[in-house]
Amino acid sequence: MIFDTHAHYDAEQFDNDREVLLADLRSSGIGGVIDPGCDLESSEKAMRIAQEHDFVYFAAGWHPEEAESFTEDDFSKLKTLFEHPRCKAVGEIGLDYYWDKTYAEKQKEILELQMALAFDKSMPVIIHDREAHGDCLEFAKRYEGIKGVFHCFSGSAEMAKELLKRGWYLGFDGPVTYINARKTLEVLEICPPDRILIETDSPYMSPTPMRGKRNDSRNLVYVIERIADFKGLTIEKTADITFENARQLFNIY
Repeated sequence: MIFDTHAHYDAEQFDNDREVLLADLRSSGIGGVIDPGCDLESSEKAMRIAQEHDFVYFAAGWHPEEAESFTEDDFSKLKTLFEHPRCKAVGEIGLDYYWDKTYAEKQKEILELQMALAFDKSMPVIIHDREAHGDCLEFAKRYEGIKGVFHCFSGSAEMAKELLKRGWYLGFDGPVTYINARKTLEVLEICPPDRILIETDSPYMSPTPMRGKRNDSRNLVYVIERIADFKGLTIEKTADITFENARQLFNIY
């Protein structure tokens, strides 16, 4: 069985065939999915999907790219979602300086609120870190009691070591299969199997040979094959280990 710890099935790209696809995922060996929200609306939509499909769970959070639309009222409503039994994490949260840093300070304020919330509720977090490695690492250090995953980890091996020794997991997605994946493979080399999570970030970041097409959890077989080959494991063992890692982090039994 395969556990996709990061897939946005609430996204509009799935509006035309969501139910058919989710039914096919279950019959294709996908035994678990975490659908992380990016704001109030998407978190609520992810919740509804999780309610209707027993192998789907959700996370609620405010994505850094949505910082401009953040309001205290919406955040108050968002916080009620964490009482839902199928909500397994605070996410997708973090910092994103890729396009510009106009809302960098507001992103930090929002992340601070959500890290404090996760700490209070003893919930794991799903961190989005894009071109903000130093600041994201500082948050991880400051909130020492929180554990979670750095989704689609893109930092250095040195940063990975710092996170791993603090108990964090690292998420590996389609980019691990790319021909220019040298940096990602350097991180994979030092990451012990029991800290690896596999993700799609569907509908984005399709692995080779599916690049350019809409991504979904069935494509995790390519990610698993690459990780298994690189770590000297069987495909079955890699799937089993990463499935158990997901269960451990997100308290799914």
